[in-house]
Amino acid sequence: MSTKPFLNLSRRSFLAGSAALIGSAAAAQTENTTEIEREISHTIKRNVSSFRALDWRPYFDNLNGGAVLVDVQSRALHFWSADETIYKLYPTSVPLTEDLTRLGRTEIIRKVVGPDWRPTPSMIERNPEWPSYVPPGPNNPLGTHALYLSWQYYRIHGTHDTRKIGRRSSNGCIGLYNEHIAELFDLTKVGTQVLLI
Repeated sequence: MSTKPFLNLSRRSFLAGSAALIGSAAAAQTENTTEIEREISHTIKRNVSSFRALDWRPYFDNLNGGAVLVDVQSRALHFWSADETIYKLYPTSVPLTEDLTRLGRTEIIRKVVGPDWRPTPSMIERNPEWPSYVPPGPNNPLGTHALYLSWQYYRIHGTHDTRKIGRRSSNGCIGLYNEHIAELFDLTKVGTQVLLI
């Protein structure tokens, strides 16, 4: 009596059973995924931060005081020092929608370590449950450092919620990892030119 058909059948059964087991495990994992995990998994597909180095010349006439370029589409922030010895490229979060996005030229008018935060009137209108004030600390949406721009309510700041970086997730500001905003904070000064494209 040959055992070959039995072995082939067993091998086929094993492979079919393994495929079914893997498929059911994947389905079970999808069904049991938390909302946060589902949101992060969904947004990974939309994380389009571009780490392509750029030259400053198409965007600025000079580098007096240094220059910051924020590319909203690629979700990246570029920095050039005044003497061109330093170039930095950081992933960012950008505004949720087009109507929250402001593009054009501005500059840094104030720098704050440990910023506090107050939602704007339009934020409170959209989210009435939000607190009217958040002091500096781990619950502050501005993270550890903030660069205030000449446009009212607009800032380049850190975030304690690292899931936001690389995504459309802000109410108008540009967000960076806390370690990146700390570095950029030290590189920039009041008067550094900023361009959002």
